[in-house]
Amino acid sequence: MSADEPGSLPEQARSDPWTAVALLTIAVVAWLSFQTVQQIRERTALQTVRTAQEAAIERAQKIRGQFDTIAKKTLELAQQGNAGAARIMEELARRGVTISPNNPLGSPPPAPSK
Repeated sequence: MSADEPGSLPEQARSDPWTAVALLTIAVVAWLSFQTVQQIRERTALQTVRTAQEAAIERAQKIRGQFDTIAKKTLELAQQGNAGAARIMEELARRGVTISPNNPLGSPPPAPSK
């Protein structure tokens, strides 16, 4: 059979299964490489953000510790009968701030349950 006869396929039209497998393999490797690079970039960006927030978190914890100390001292005064301290404690309770005299000073309150 020659290429001019009907029913015969030219050499270029014949499909080679290894070509398809090679193209598929290249596509999968390229996709995995792209995903890996993207995840490395995201991780680096998240680490940068976390590092930038550490100073603010430390300051917030320090202020929270100071607030807890002041609130506990105010609670003690309210329990001793100080009218001003009692009003402050009532206002804090009305705003949703709870003061536990049992917590050690400077320790964070328990995390709220979800």
